[in-house]
Amino acid sequence: MASLNVGNLGEYLREQRRNAQLSLRQLAEAAGVSNPYLSQIERGLRKPSADILQQLAKALRISAETLYVQAGILDERERDELETRAVILADPSINERQKQVLLQIYESFRKENGMDGSDGSDTTGPDSSDADPPSH
Repeated sequence: MASLNVGNLGEYLREQRRNAQLSLRQLAEAAGVSNPYLSQIERGLRKPSADILQQLAKALRISAETLYVQAGILDERERDELETRAVILADPSINERQKQVLLQIYESFRKENGMDGSDGSDTTGPDSSDADPPSH
């Protein structure tokens, strides 16, 4: 069981709960889990499922992806991309259309830089930072 990051997850959850100024009981109730189960997670005795992590993240108003990384379910690079998307989607200062446009721009930049998970063969290359006029 040494491969589980359960201890780090528990410490992280406890820190997030305290930052949110929630008691163990309040968080357990908000996330729909029992007090003893949440206590065991925080002490590193239990590894919660992705669904439970999602419920906890929602109750804490943090990114579920962050908890997935802490639990070893998701790697750091995937989390960075997902967190960027989550931050954009959670921003109350922009409307839904603006959020979607921003996500499209973000994805186009990732593809341009070969970060979309493909082999990069569909990009125009590293020297194409300036837009070239279309050739006919």
